[in-house]
Amino acid sequence: MTTLMFILGIVVFAAGLLFSIAWHELGHLSTAKMFGIRVPQYMVGFGPTLWSRHKGETEYGVKAIPFGGYIRMIGMFPPGPDGRLEARSTSPWRGMIEDARSAAFEELKPGDDKRLFYTRKPWKRVIVMFAGPFMNLVLAVVLFLTVLMGFGIQQQTTTVSSVSPCVISQTENRDECRKSDPESPAAAAGMKAGDKIVAFDGVRTDDWGTLSDLIRDSAGQAVPIVVDRDGREVTLQARIATNQVAKKDASGAYVEGEYVKAGFLGFSAANGVVRQDFGDSVVWMTDRVGDAVDSLAALPSKIPALWDAAFGDGPREPDSPMGVVGAARVGGEIATLDIPASQQLAMFVMLLAGFNLSLFLFNMLPLLPLDGGHIAGALWESLRRTTAKVLRRPDPGPFDVAKLMPVAYVVAGVFVCFTILVLIADVVNPVRIS
Repeated sequence: MTTLMFILGIVVFAAGLLFSIAWHELGHLSTAKMFGIRVPQYMVGFGPTLWSRHKGETEYGVKAIPFGGYIRMIGMFPPGPDGRLEARSTSPWRGMIEDARSAAFEELKPGDDKRLFYTRKPWKRVIVMFAGPFMNLVLAVVLFLTVLMGFGIQQQTTTVSSVSPCVISQTENRDECRKSDPESPAAAAGMKAGDKIVAFDGVRTDDWGTLSDLIRDSAGQAVPIVVDRDGREVTLQARIATNQVAKKDASGAYVEGEYVKAGFLGFSAANGVVRQDFGDSVVWMTDRVGDAVDSLAALPSKIPALWDAAFGDGPREPDSPMGVVGAARVGGEIATLDIPASQQLAMFVMLLAGFNLSLFLFNMLPLLPLDGGHIAGALWESLRRTTAKVLRRPDPGPFDVAKLMPVAYVVAGVFVCFTILVLIADVVNPVRIS
């Protein structure tokens, strides 16, 4: 049964992955057609074609390798300076440029001279190339909001899990009380496990972050605390102690290894699934975008540890880069977890949302062959043409993105090598959640 559920989890994630890819390409397709660009192909996947059919002037299909997708637009690159499309040099770099240029004009038909991608104004090309990643961003936001506002997320609550019998500085690596340790304010006030704190010093709240801040700001003060105990409200009196506690950053997260003197009540908060309102959801998503950007910037620094995890005896860190295979394995593990089905579904949706957020950020890198590279080329062309117009100089014409294809091949080679490394690590030493 566990094996069956594991396979089912992989299949569910694969279906979500294919939808995300198709959704991304739909953004490119719809905007390209909106601006009159001819699109001969819309494909989900790479390699041999498993299924396809023509509708109008476009062939729609699914290919065997579900690691990406593409649409093929006519005239992605302008012709060379002499107006010709075929290679004009034996240089390997020039050959790359002209091969790319020729591919952009495959299946050219009568009348297509007015339907070429490069002939569209730069702002239209920016929209076409941005539409794909933007669709992933929209899907990520919708999926995140579905989980945050519909299912809720695991977080600390205002319910008491346990009461500390004494005050111990968090800088000390011990749990047992000494005779010299003073009694904790929570224990002295008669607080019990299972109590739900509903008000602190007259401020009613059901948010752990707010309650934690109120406690920290009340060092040395005697305050009333209202708890819900077995369905009735009980008021307790506590004098908040001063203690060394973990420092918080601006977002409310604990800073590892740093401590401050602040108010201390002396209880552990229970974890629970808490639904977020729209405002809290936006804040949470904003934080996750920041985390994702930081992770993307830190990718090069994680390669040595990833290599050691794949080919050595190094551990696979929880925040290690993970590919499609690794994410699919996580999907399989989610299906085997001994948790309610609703929380399994929430974890699946959250995993797919994170994948779409990563697709958005990755594709926005200003490097060919990524969408961001084409966007950068269109913006550069717009800047050149606007500058020439202001200075009353001749129009420099379209920016020849094809000249950057040698760089694109190098970038693609780096991406392929990195993808293979991640794939090997995902197979021999995968990230695990259980």
